[in-house]
Amino acid sequence: MPVIWLVAGILLAAAEIITTDFVLIMLAAGALGASAAAALDAPPIVQVIVFAVVSALGLFTVRPAIKRHIHRNADNTKMGVEALEGTEATVIERVTGSGGQVKLGGELWSARAYDATQVMEVGARVRVVEVEGATALVWKE
Repeated sequence: MPVIWLVAGILLAAAEIITTDFVLIMLAAGALGASAAAALDAPPIVQVIVFAVVSALGLFTVRPAIKRHIHRNADNTKMGVEALEGTEATVIERVTGSGGQVKLGGELWSARAYDATQVMEVGARVRVVEVEGATALVWKE
């Protein structure tokens, strides 16, 4: 019986190479623990319990710690239109609640006033509050 657990552990560890999510490797650790229990002539129910306990400990304690360690320097930089929110733009064509145009990051964008009562004249510096489709909703500070 220890050989079966050992083979299962090796196969799970090998499969982890493909997934790289640290789930299968925790199950592999559980299988190796069960293999050790089987080598000590533990009954099958004890082997299954060892497998379950070691796997659960790995999944709920070790795996999160590994994931945190790997992703600790992850760059949380905003991408796409999210990166534009909060940036400054220059009014190129008068902006009102119904439309206008701004220069944003060197590109011309359709724009609307975030507050429909605001009117922004040519040359004014405005802040992008939100982007809806291809239209920047802007606010004059």
